[in-house]
Amino acid sequence: MNNRSYISSQLITGFRKLNSRPGIRALKEIRKYQKSTMLLIRKLPFARLVKEIANEVSDSSFGYRFAVEAIAALQEAAEAFMVQFFENALLCSQHAKRITVMPRDIQLVRRLFSI
Repeated sequence: MNNRSYISSQLITGFRKLNSRPGIRALKEIRKYQKSTMLLIRKLPFARLVKEIANEVSDSSFGYRFAVEAIAALQEAAEAFMVQFFENALLCSQHAKRITVMPRDIQLVRRLFSI
């Protein structure tokens, strides 16, 4: 930030804009989602996906109908599975003395749990 824009920003706002350190915003977002119990996948796209998979798997010509509670239960189970899956991938990366989850960690988890 050059001196002129620094001075003009102080005159307009009365204070200098503070830049936060990299990663702070990501950590706040992680804490927010760890505290919450809400579902993160949107309901309508998930319902469409469930119906699409049901139609692909079935050999009948008519479409299946799902109760709202059934879709909600499937979504709850799917999100719980994904959370557990990525927790295991994180453990694999930590075991390898890394912070970042890499594709090989995910492949290892899939192989260990026969997914």
